[in-house]
Amino acid sequence: MSMNICGAPCCWGVDDVKNPYLPGWERVLEEAGLAGYRAVELGPYGYLPVDVERVSKELEKNGLAIVAGTIFDDLLSEENYENVLRQTEEICALVTKLPPLPVHEGQHFAAPYLTVMDWGHEERDYAAGHSDRAPRLDEGQWGRMMEHIRGICRKAGEYGVRPVIHPHAGGYIEFADEIEALVRDIPYELAGLCLDTGHLYYSGMDPAEWLKKYAGKLDYVHFKDVCEKVYRDVLNKRIRFFEGCGEGAMCPIGRGCLDYPGIKKTLEEIRYSGYITVEQERDPRNSDTSLRDVKESVAYLKHVGYQI
Repeated sequence: MSMNICGAPCCWGVDDVKNPYLPGWERVLEEAGLAGYRAVELGPYGYLPVDVERVSKELEKNGLAIVAGTIFDDLLSEENYENVLRQTEEICALVTKLPPLPVHEGQHFAAPYLTVMDWGHEERDYAAGHSDRAPRLDEGQWGRMMEHIRGICRKAGEYGVRPVIHPHAGGYIEFADEIEALVRDIPYELAGLCLDTGHLYYSGMDPAEWLKKYAGKLDYVHFKDVCEKVYRDVLNKRIRFFEGCGEGAMCPIGRGCLDYPGIKKTLEEIRYSGYITVEQERDPRNSDTSLRDVKESVAYLKHVGYQI
């Protein structure tokens, strides 16, 4: 059993490809390499070019591989379904042509993964972290979203890419009951789970408890840490999820309220093997401090026993 820590462009504020303040992708890969990572995620569709030669060159230059691609989009809308299928095809066609990461003994499925997240609904974005007041999908809407997710997963499977569903604060798969319904409706042979410690905490769940609960379906893990004071302040405002992150709700690993030695013990108990990606959502206008913060997260995780 072994675990390796990877990075993600969201640590540089890369979540919305339309944001005019995003740092260049070449700089992000360079700084990820300087932080000591050997693998990173692609980030949202459209951030890195869908160009095998260009991406391969930059990855090689910085000693990196790709651990996952990302679908981060509206999974509910029928009108958007063909768009996300096209994204899936382009992402999978790229990542399957890049040098693969080693497979750990006991790892459920080989990387790279396709991380699938629902996003793009203002009514849920403003209710992130508030299970008591977040609007919910009716049975028909939920069924339609599940059918879209199954289609995305089948498309990824055609390329030999393992899809993993990531519950995300501010989307329609966020809270405990929604995760339970997701697992009920998406068979494990079609897709696994990517559980995110920070999102679980943000949305009212204990990360260690939920990692244990779905150990058998846990193919991939995200780490982030939460600044308790900012998080509580944000919950008392009418604010979108990423606006809260821009105020500092997420912080370097080890500086927040999550118990990472305890989470490591949990992962060891459930015999999780494979890759874990560190995230720290932020305003990209503050990405000049990203390398400093990423290095802090890496140093802390190495100190408590994780491998990079």
